[in-house]
Amino acid sequence: MTDLAHIRNFSIVAHIDHGKSTLADRLIQATNTVPDRDMKEQLLDAMDIERERGITIKANTVRIEYDALDGQSYVLNLIDTPGHVDFAYEVSRSMRAVEGSLLVVDSTQGVEAQTLANVYQAIDADHEIVPVFNKIDLPASDISRVAEQVEDVIGIDASGAIAVSAKTGEGIREVLEAIVHRLPAPTGDADAPLKAMLVDSWYDPYLGVVVLVRVMDGKMKKNDRVMFMQNGTVHQIDKIGVFRPKMQDVKELGPGEIGFITASIKQVRDTKVGDTITHEKKGCEKPLPGFNPSIPVVFCGLFPVDSAEFEDLRDAIEKLALNDASFSYEMETSAALGFGFRCGFLGLLHLEVVRDRLEREYDIELITTAPSVVYNIYMKDGTMQELHNPADMPDLTYVDHVEEPRIKATIMVPDEFLGDVLKLCQDRRGIQLDLTYAGSRAMVVYDLPLNEVVFDFYDRLKSVTKGYASFDYSIEGYRQDNLVKMQILVNDEPVDALSMMVHRDRAEMRGRAMCEKLKDLIPRHMFKIPIQAAIGGKVIARETLSALRKDVTAKCYGGDATRKKKLLEKQKAGKKKMRQFGKVEIPQEAFISALKMDG
Repeated sequence: MTDLAHIRNFSIVAHIDHGKSTLADRLIQATNTVPDRDMKEQLLDAMDIERERGITIKANTVRIEYDALDGQSYVLNLIDTPGHVDFAYEVSRSMRAVEGSLLVVDSTQGVEAQTLANVYQAIDADHEIVPVFNKIDLPASDISRVAEQVEDVIGIDASGAIAVSAKTGEGIREVLEAIVHRLPAPTGDADAPLKAMLVDSWYDPYLGVVVLVRVMDGKMKKNDRVMFMQNGTVHQIDKIGVFRPKMQDVKELGPGEIGFITASIKQVRDTKVGDTITHEKKGCEKPLPGFNPSIPVVFCGLFPVDSAEFEDLRDAIEKLALNDASFSYEMETSAALGFGFRCGFLGLLHLEVVRDRLEREYDIELITTAPSVVYNIYMKDGTMQELHNPADMPDLTYVDHVEEPRIKATIMVPDEFLGDVLKLCQDRRGIQLDLTYAGSRAMVVYDLPLNEVVFDFYDRLKSVTKGYASFDYSIEGYRQDNLVKMQILVNDEPVDALSMMVHRDRAEMRGRAMCEKLKDLIPRHMFKIPIQAAIGGKVIARETLSALRKDVTAKCYGGDATRKKKLLEKQKAGKKKMRQFGKVEIPQEAFISALKMDG
């Protein structure tokens, strides 16, 4: 067990692409944690999808040992966190496990929106923060301007900021010294009853469920019987260790240390993120305060292409939900698609990542329905039913009225972008409730329909404000509005996954935009394909995808023109028949792309 005074736990936080994972690579390399022959870029981003997209999705942990200039040897536990807003929940959980943060700011770009969001999470968690200005090897780097921004916008002292280049390795030794001397050591009592926080957990095909823990008080050893306090299950520890990025077994974990345990846990449901782990016999009395549950924003249906794979999908979703606490799911059925799951996500990037992970890691082909929210449908006979999927909308002759969920949205935005933000909210059927100023930033409060926010409201907000707006919301209840179900017909067949609820005044515009988009996204076939948007029996928009033409007259050399005519007539008749019986294949990407509404 390491002496508490010689442990430092810290996370690296920053906006997207400011160099968190590269800095983590250099720290690992500078302390010889991984031999040079095994070193690769973005070492901690282990998932294929992270390496492909070049983003961090899961917060990853590594333990490094550093011999400081004062002759002492220190153990550093580093957590590399994601930068995207869709994974902010990962960041907030990682913060609770450590005492300090390195705030990485790109010295060519300055402070950006997610820098603020992530740094506020660190301040909420009472962290000591060390600013690090990265990318000083680039000619556009301007350290004095960025230092000024950090002091003005975030309000933390930037006089002791460290200038580094994570690419070339310049300034890395100073960062290590700052971690050791400026970040606080953890506190904890080794003789108190065990109290450990479950920071994360994931499924390993060989070991069962692997649990990442941060020990607050007491000690954990192999063969200890431990209890998970939320649901009272007891397990015996089989394996205990730390990550050097690879798993390495240790004898015990003491206060202040971060490591993992496995305990032959078969049921994924037994490990809830934020739970407290203690000994079965002499346990601690009060659990640690857990994490606030995350609120899903986007709901959509996930169905297996082959309905026989439903059980595999259920298994895969359970294992994935263990690894991603901000993802929620429940079972649903659809007339056209069979059995599947209704899933909740924090945003569209989150949805795409979860879908890709299910397809890759568990080898299941999926159909994703249009993301939506839950509506209340009031029938003429006085009953009320919840509508989760627009495809299940009952016949309008029996419906009295429809209510949709509304949210109270708070948007913080610099003064110069205020006009664009107000216009965006008005376009989305928003009602302004309040407008106040805090310095040069405006705070706008709007009452918005959740259905208009679900899609790409956040993306549009970020683009009209160059990424500087921050957005927070709470659900306010339901209100009646003039909503109708819009169906998309491809080759006269309704496409279930693309039906959506829209406001009657905007239906035509949405329908037209949708048909135009699908025309570009659906590959051409050998026959003409009509793409229509309809409300009930009335078509409100139409596009026609022209047919591919095979040159059937290529083999005619000379001779009478009637030969060619005959072949063309024959082809025409064939295409007519094809259009009656031909099936149109809509690629999976078309579903998500068609739903992203550009302004």
